[in-house]
Parts: sequence; C-alpha cells; structure tokens
Amino acid sequence: MKSTQRVSDLKALSPDQLNDELINLKKEQFNLRFQRASGQLQDTARVRVVRRDIARVKTIAAHKRAAKTKA
Repeated sequence: MKSTQRVSDLKALSPDQLNDELINLKKEQFNLRFQRASGQLQDTARVRVVRRDIARVKTIAAHKRAAKTKA
C-alpha cells in the first residue's frame, strides 16, 4: 500500500523534481553507508528502502524520458 502511494506521488513530479529527489536519496544512501561502516546505524532496514526508492525514481524518470521522445 505504502509503495503504491509513493509511486503515484513520484509520477506526479516533473523531471527536475525527480532529479532533485534522486540526489536527496543518494545523499541519504551515502550517509547510511557511512553510519553502517562506523557502526552507528540504528535502522538497518532503511538501507534497503532507500535503495529501492532510488530504483523507483530512476525507473519513473526513464519512463518519462521515453514518453517524451515518443510524443
């Protein structure tokens, strides 16, 4: 349920907003990796969620680019 709501929210974003979201997620992923390496990571499941969110954003951005070139 939660991921479908997230997908519909992402589909409503413009390509620039998707790019900003991707940058924010990659920064968060870097911080989580750094915390895991230093042994300070509390929520280990967050690493997986962020990785999948990055994939979602990239997929939606690719679909928008493909639709733009098709039209």
